[in-house]
Amino acid sequence: MKPEIKAFFHKPTYTITYVVSDPVSGKCAVIDSVLDFDAKSGRTTTGAADELISYVQDKSLAVVWILETHVHADHLSAAPYLQEKLGGVVCIGNNVGAVQKVFKDVFNAGDAMLTDGSQFGRLLNDGDRLDVGDVTIEVLSTPGHTPACLSYVVGDNVFVGDTLFMPDYGTARCDFPGGDAASLYASIKRILSMGGETRLYMCHDYGPNGRDYCWETTVDEQRKLNIHINDGVSEDEFVAMRCGRDKELDMPVLIIPAVQVNMRAGAFPEADDNGVSYLKIPLNTL
Repeated sequence: MKPEIKAFFHKPTYTITYVVSDPVSGKCAVIDSVLDFDAKSGRTTTGAADELISYVQDKSLAVVWILETHVHADHLSAAPYLQEKLGGVVCIGNNVGAVQKVFKDVFNAGDAMLTDGSQFGRLLNDGDRLDVGDVTIEVLSTPGHTPACLSYVVGDNVFVGDTLFMPDYGTARCDFPGGDAASLYASIKRILSMGGETRLYMCHDYGPNGRDYCWETTVDEQRKLNIHINDGVSEDEFVAMRCGRDKELDMPVLIIPAVQVNMRAGAFPEADDNGVSYLKIPLNTL
């Protein structure tokens, strides 16, 4: 059964959220949702999530899974809001605890912050299969950007998270805690070993050199044209390039709010005695 795929592009964070649905049963999964966040005021809004909700409701779809490819550092997840409005089980990779342990210490999150992934409804392992009506999503472990990264395979479609970008933009950074360029190389090669016509769906696109935003490519296109990891690039060359490039990159604009929320499955930190949730800014740490 071929799925229907609907993409939602969030310009403020250059993030693409996907709704993957079974056209027969009307069941669907949401991949990498976005909660709007104004860093100047610390306010969250739900415009992007509400657009997705309207689509789901207009199509009479039933959300079964709310999937994260990893703990994002560039946008806040809308998973709890979507779950409240639409239902579904929030899922992430089984190794998320490794990410939580690091950032619990970075943000001194306290005993209330558990590091066993229990904030999520289900932790996924490589090879797990998720039913969406007659459509099956296969879980593919693709670490490197973070140790808990997953890609999701749906027939001849792969949602690659932050492993790959469009061919003219390259690959994900590996300098976050637990990231590893050699692991990313192996993960990408695993994806690029699939059939040449396999369609790859990006989690981000930045429109380099003024081109239009786009987020779909193929295995063949990546193998021929990716500026970081085409067929002519060895593992040693890739690792040297990736490590050198990462040293020159700034931290993502929203890394401090995003990680504190996303490591909690999209929930805000526990409120203080005045009923307000607060985010911490660790000085001279990241």
